[in-house]
Formats: sequence, C-alpha cells, structure tokens
Amino acid sequence: MPGAPRPFFQPALLRPTQWPAWIGLGCTWLLARLPYRWLLGMGRLLGALINRVPNARRPIAERNIALCFPERDAAAQKALVDAHMRDLGMMLAEFAVGWMGSDAAVARIPVHIEGLEHLEAAKAQSRGVLLVGGHFSHLELCARLVSSRIRIAGMYRRMDSDVFEWAVLRARLDYAEAMFDKDDLRGTVRYLRSGGTLWYAPDQDMRSKDNVFVPFFGVPAATITATHHLARLSGACVLPFFHRRLDHGRGYAIRIGAPLEPFPSDDIVDDTARVNAAIEQMVREAPEQYLWVHKRFKTRPPGEPPIYTRG
Repeated sequence: MPGAPRPFFQPALLRPTQWPAWIGLGCTWLLARLPYRWLLGMGRLLGALINRVPNARRPIAERNIALCFPERDAAAQKALVDAHMRDLGMMLAEFAVGWMGSDAAVARIPVHIEGLEHLEAAKAQSRGVLLVGGHFSHLELCARLVSSRIRIAGMYRRMDSDVFEWAVLRARLDYAEAMFDKDDLRGTVRYLRSGGTLWYAPDQDMRSKDNVFVPFFGVPAATITATHHLARLSGACVLPFFHRRLDHGRGYAIRIGAPLEPFPSDDIVDDTARVNAAIEQMVREAPEQYLWVHKRFKTRPPGEPPIYTRG
C-alpha cells in the first residue's frame, strides 16, 4: 500500500526539548479516556475559557466572519465569533478522541451517514473517489467515524512537533487505509487509480504556486487546484463530503453529496470555483463549527492590500 510508512520511535524524541510536547500528548490521551458525554462537557468548559481569555486568533476569526457574512449586523457577527471560539474547546476534545480514543469508545459515538449510494455508484464503475470537505472542528473525529464504515485514506501536512507527528501519524494509520503527504502527488494518484477513496480538504491558504483566485463567500481566495489535477490524472469521481456536530450530545451527521459533474472540465479556474462553492454551502449549514481562526485570505491578488493586520 502506498503512502506514508508507519513511523518508528526515535531516541531523539526523548530529548528535554521534547518534554513539553510529551506532556501535551499525555493530557490529550487522558482527555480521550473520558466518556463521550463527559468529553463534550469538558469541551464546553474549554470553549468557555478560550472565549473569555484574550488570544491572537480571535481577531482573525472576527475579520473572516465580517468578510464572509456582511449581511449580518455587528451583534450577529460577534455572536458567531463567540460561538466559534467556544467551539474551539469542542475541537480540542474531539481531536483527542479522534486520535487516541479506543475503538470501543469511538464505536459508541452516535453517527448518521447519508449519501452512501453516491459512493457505491462510483465503486460500481471501478472509479476512485475524492471526498472533498472542509476544515471543520470535528474533521479528525468524523474521519475516524466514517473509516469504520468505509475504507478511506487521507492527505495530511506534517506537524511542527516531532512528538505529535510520531504519535498522530501512527494513530491515523491505525484507522485509515493510508495517509499521503500533501506533496505525494504520485502516490495519491496511484491510490485513486486503484479504486481507493481519499478524503481531503482543499480550503486553506497553502501559499502554493499551484493556486488560483476564486470566490469564497464572495471574497477572492487563493485556492489550490489539486482537486482538478487529481481528478484529471486519476479519473476519480469527486463527491462533496460534509459533517457536523448535532446538538444535545446526539453525535454527528455525515453527508456524501452527489458527484460534481462534469468534473474535471477543461477550465481549471471554474472547477476550483465549484469546489469552493460546495465547501461554502457546507459552512453555511454549521458556520460556528468551521475553522475561522485560519488566515484563509492571507494571500491576496496582485495589487490588493492585506486583509489581516499582522503577518
């Protein structure tokens, strides 16, 4: 199977400079041991703390939400920012169980999946499948939830921490069929050509040369063209993949949409714009659960002023 190999433990991971990461990893492991409803409660507590304590990410969320929801007044925009900052606490809890929860604990989490018929139709044609989604707070947990029902692979970007990179990649390889580095185009195409199903999210500003400016909530956003290229090179079917957290501890709803057709077309810009439009529709269904603290509009078209005051 192509993709990233299972990482071996290296003695360098025990250096004193790595000890803070080990402490963080231990806290993550302990959090993942909580029962699901307790985990949600802990996430709400963390979220309340995050929303109250000043941090450098809040102004980013405020700017993004003001740009993307200009039709909302200042009070409604602030309410959405507050809801999102509280949701970051839920994200920390969900990442913990997604990475380090036991199989039994994850199996007890309620989940409802719609649209499997679209996946089955592509498989009946012996085609690979690209599940294209966005960066929602529960993406890691929902990837694990869906992997217990569908054999999937994922694309990832290497973590800054060597300790977390070692632990998280091992955890992902325990439930995913394969994991592909974001730069491993050849391995990814080979996997899709073999009929594999790949989940990935092309909705962050990667500061790559392979991007085009297309609208996201009406704002020109530098967007990678990988969806077009992967579909063109592999013949894979492109299916929108949406997931959201339900209220009152009712678990998660996962939806696989109808294929984007025709895809790919001869117009790479139009294809990339269609992907952004599909992700925007997902975000509008659960806006507080989207990752607004990312500088989505950091790269600007030539001649346009920066959107964020710093960096």
